[in-house]
Amino acid sequence: MNPVELVLSRRLRMTPFETRVREQGVKSYTVYNHMVLPVNFSSTLEEYLHLCEHVQLWDVAAERQVEVVGPDALELVELITPRHIAPCEVGQCVYAPLADEEGLVINDPIIIRLAHDRFWISIADSDVLLWVKGIAWGRGLNVRVFEPDVSPLAVQGPKADDVMADLLGESVRDIKFFRFIETTIANTDVVLARSGWSGQGGFEIYLQKSADGVALWDAVWEAGQKHHIRPGAPNLIERLETGLKSYGSDMTQEDSVLECAFERYLHLDKPVPYMAKDAIEKQLEQGVKRRLSNVMIESSPLPPLRGLWDVCCDGQLVGQVSSCAYSPKYEANLAFAMLSQEVSNAGSQLTLMVDGQEYPATVKDDRWKS
Repeated sequence: MNPVELVLSRRLRMTPFETRVREQGVKSYTVYNHMVLPVNFSSTLEEYLHLCEHVQLWDVAAERQVEVVGPDALELVELITPRHIAPCEVGQCVYAPLADEEGLVINDPIIIRLAHDRFWISIADSDVLLWVKGIAWGRGLNVRVFEPDVSPLAVQGPKADDVMADLLGESVRDIKFFRFIETTIANTDVVLARSGWSGQGGFEIYLQKSADGVALWDAVWEAGQKHHIRPGAPNLIERLETGLKSYGSDMTQEDSVLECAFERYLHLDKPVPYMAKDAIEKQLEQGVKRRLSNVMIESSPLPPLRGLWDVCCDGQLVGQVSSCAYSPKYEANLAFAMLSQEVSNAGSQLTLMVDGQEYPATVKDDRWKS
């Protein structure tokens, strides 16, 4: 196949780190929240192997923030998610799926509580800003909703703590998971959170002044030299092994929070109103008909997935695979699939259809065990 070029125009906003990313030889981008998001510098496999052993610097500025601030900020944030946000402390982050009045997933962000009346909603790829602004205006809430000048830079991998300790001191090792501090790096104010889109550990540095992006990149890059730092990006193989679902790929606004197996992140009986409540209660009463599941295909590496692959059981279509990659750790192809509830239990034996070929597949639990 001929290579496909992504034309970088003004319509795709630049990131504060883009010049350094290009100097490091980025090979491919995707489009995410109307910005470019690096995908590969070498290959997915090579970067996976390096990520699992060393440390990488990721330009994830496309992970945009929706700021909600004002007297009614908490009321608005509670309204848009079935997760109870009030217990979230200042200095804490929580994973909180957003759901509309039909119980359908609008996004699956991290919500960061900066003050009692100020939040950042750190979003996946969708126009959450416009949705939240509309709800705030329609409800007449005393709150400001806008996109701040905030761009995350991720430091991911088992040596991430060493890099940040060299840069800021040993105390950074004490930052707990999904907690953050406010500090300064390269003479610019940042929010430093122990978080990130990998299971290898690390931090996200929330830059609050785009003009300082290159200086921030350079400071982290220099601190990482003795730890074998490389540029990188969210890695398909690693996210599948870790069990990180991708909004827009594995779940969309066509899927409900219950179908996406978000129960552990929901407080359906929380003591304040939320817009998905009636729809979720109705779905619980009627029963969930589909389930986002882990599927293992024990074969040689499958071709790259573009779109969806059908999954069958006894000759009947029972679901579709949305993400797939070969895992060196498990020596098998790992996939996420939305399946009929009847076949979504761990151990179910299925058939995956790929380009007219049939492959035996097994449903796994969230740790890739039977």
